[in-house]
Amino acid sequence: MPGHWKTLHADYRQMDIRLIPMLALLYLLSFLDRGNIGNAKIEGLQEDLSLTDDQYNWCLTAFFFTYAAFEVPSNLILKKIRPSIWLPAIMVAWGVVMTLMGIVHNFTGLLTARIFLGVTEAGLFPGVAYYLTNWYKREEMQLRQAMFFSAASIAGAFSGLLAFAIGKMDGVGGLHGWQWIFILEGIATVLVAVLAFFTLHDFPETATFLTEEERAFIVFRLKYQGQSKADDFKWKYVRQAFLDWQIWVNIFVYWGIVCPLYGISLFLPTIIRTLGYESSTAQLMTVPIYITAAILAVIVAYFSDRVGRRSPFIIVPLLIMVVGFSMCIASGNPRVVYGGVFIAACAIYPAFPGVIAWLSNNLAGSLKRSVGMAVQIGVGNLGGAMASNFYRAKDAPRYRLGHGLELGFIGAGIVASLILLVGYSSANKKRAKKIEDGDLGRYTQEELSEKGDKAITFRYVY
Repeated sequence: MPGHWKTLHADYRQMDIRLIPMLALLYLLSFLDRGNIGNAKIEGLQEDLSLTDDQYNWCLTAFFFTYAAFEVPSNLILKKIRPSIWLPAIMVAWGVVMTLMGIVHNFTGLLTARIFLGVTEAGLFPGVAYYLTNWYKREEMQLRQAMFFSAASIAGAFSGLLAFAIGKMDGVGGLHGWQWIFILEGIATVLVAVLAFFTLHDFPETATFLTEEERAFIVFRLKYQGQSKADDFKWKYVRQAFLDWQIWVNIFVYWGIVCPLYGISLFLPTIIRTLGYESSTAQLMTVPIYITAAILAVIVAYFSDRVGRRSPFIIVPLLIMVVGFSMCIASGNPRVVYGGVFIAACAIYPAFPGVIAWLSNNLAGSLKRSVGMAVQIGVGNLGGAMASNFYRAKDAPRYRLGHGLELGFIGAGIVASLILLVGYSSANKKRAKKIEDGDLGRYTQEELSEKGDKAITFRYVY
């Protein structure tokens, strides 16, 4: 590294201030808008629209089908269109859909709105997850992913507080309280999207808040890590992403985390209410869970980045989730169940940024990483479609089936994590042995770059 760049190393954190708060705000609104249907339900949505339990669950499930289907296409578009244009544009689209959801009158209207909400929201999370890899090194990724993703925890807390306040507007303008939840949160989304058009930065090479020397430093440090975004668009990189074993095994880890995540975010207010608490109390009792989870997500990510390891900070939270959901199954005592959900949530939210960072660390080549992360998040979020049907009204108040299914997916996530751990360790040892045997001399620097994460010089993070 050039000597005069070393003094810049401490200054790159200004990127955090310029990038993370706005990205976190975008994701906060995204998570708020997809999950507020749970808050709307306990404010009377299901009764006012005359929805059966199955119809309500279909409205939850339909979102994830289109959400999963459009994530890879969105990330391919992101490679062609500037992030400062594409991300705010899709945000305006889902904000409009969210607002219109407040005027639906029946099951068909709500289902249609949820389908289009999935289409329009699909690009944000995989887009931002990939976008961050163009700014930060491998060992810096989980903390930034956690700061960004902790917005989901805050959204959960904020959603409860907001729904509690907005619910008091019942009858204003001839609308129900749950309608105002959708309308006001949709309008807020559009307003923030307009602000994002003017405040989001694209890539380090064009960032106006950096000096020319700082831009050169950031680009250099990413290229040195194999994090450059400079590779051309070639369909072979897209194929490589779809055929890479690690992505598909990682998806099982993802399901082990995201199924409990959506199970809690969509049904937590209902679960708490069925334990005997009033709707307003149930809304407020979600707040401490989400706030604590957000803080823990950042703390765990900090230590994961410091030690340069991913698997321990995923496997241990998965084991803690087992404890939490086991408590929910074992007892009908409201305090025990609330404690179990609290423990589970405090493990889920730290684990989720880890599984995203883990895969992004192990995909080299900008296009393959973009597509691979979209596949991971897209297929992984089908877990949300499954989790939408875990907690059936007829199973209240114990919800043994729902909690049991969560435990099954968590178990699969633990097994998949161990497979990745063994696979990565074995691959690294084989590559080190090849270098010791002199195989490195058989490849040019260009050939090694072309191979990306399959190059014998690339080392998997685990």
